[in-house]
Amino acid sequence: MDFGFGTEDEAFRSEVRDWLGAHPVEGVSRRAWERELGRGGWIGIGWPEGGYGNRTASLVQQVVWAEEYARAKAPARSGHIGEKLLAPTLIEHGTEEQKQRFLPPVARGEELWCQGYSEPAAGSDLAGIRTAAVRDGTTTTYRVTGQKIWTSLAHEADWCFVLARTEPASRRHHGLSFLLVPMDQPGRVDVRPIRQMTGTSEFNEVFFDGAVAEHVVGGEGNGWRVAMSLLGFERGVSTLAQQIGFAEELGQVIRTAVETGAADDPVVRERLVRQWAELRTMRWNALRTLGGSGGETGAPSVAKLLWGGWHQRLGELAMLVRGAGAAVGPRDWSPEQPYELDPLQYLFLFSRADTIYGGSDEVQRTIIAERVLGLPKEPRG
Repeated sequence: MDFGFGTEDEAFRSEVRDWLGAHPVEGVSRRAWERELGRGGWIGIGWPEGGYGNRTASLVQQVVWAEEYARAKAPARSGHIGEKLLAPTLIEHGTEEQKQRFLPPVARGEELWCQGYSEPAAGSDLAGIRTAAVRDGTTTTYRVTGQKIWTSLAHEADWCFVLARTEPASRRHHGLSFLLVPMDQPGRVDVRPIRQMTGTSEFNEVFFDGAVAEHVVGGEGNGWRVAMSLLGFERGVSTLAQQIGFAEELGQVIRTAVETGAADDPVVRERLVRQWAELRTMRWNALRTLGGSGGETGAPSVAKLLWGGWHQRLGELAMLVRGAGAAVGPRDWSPEQPYELDPLQYLFLFSRADTIYGGSDEVQRTIIAERVLGLPKEPRG
């Protein structure tokens, strides 16, 4: 696919810039911003037409929107899990009734979602989950009991899609189902924020104690197939927007290197150039993959390996060019007084998790080895 931007695409770019420029975000809450995006028709532009309240755009125009959104430094999305993960999964595996119930509220920015996959004993090994869902009598309602962890934005979400074991004697990837669980169930759903070393709490623990779930996507027992399909949607156009943010961070690291004199060191200069070159390579690889010439099985795993390691190395480089001052915060802190971080310190600390969350490097390499290269499967106990 040719990713050159034509006349229509540039007109679309102008429309995007004008809209973003006309909608200031200062003082606007994350949930209010989602509703504003919904009113503008900017949620779900990658979905097919189906009467769900979204506008549609070509793949190239989706790239334009993602990149311009990042360039405008618009707020981090709180609705992206519903738009980018839940919605494509419903479009592929859900019933028409489920699509009509859940997609329009996502398109309007009215209902926010979180993902209930990882558990304390089943993080990278997703097939080892223990959260159970039992039918409530002879009805189609399930009662969900168990614990999920590292659940992004669960403290803001209205719904959670949960991978749970619906066949008690099943093992590994068998007997799992993909359930849609409302979060507003006092006494049955308990969300506890996890304090990170950055001082923030994007992640949460979620405890289900007989929580009610009335919707199964893809049919009972087909949860593994649906869950794997969803993970394929996790990396796509959004990767290109992510790279715009990476470029901003790299620029800040380069400016700091010049200000501190670290750029006078030829070894540091070589590392800065390498980071720039690798970022350009990631962009072209992402465009190639989206264009169809690189969409083979394993492409999402390759992308995750590329950006996870790159971003982590950038965080390390940020501390190197800062020198000794990188270890000093802008003010004294104590357990009672949360510390503050400047942008480069935050980059370093948060990027330590880049090679773990979203599928660890080890898991991605195993996927590539087994599914792309056809190597023997790793022994499992």
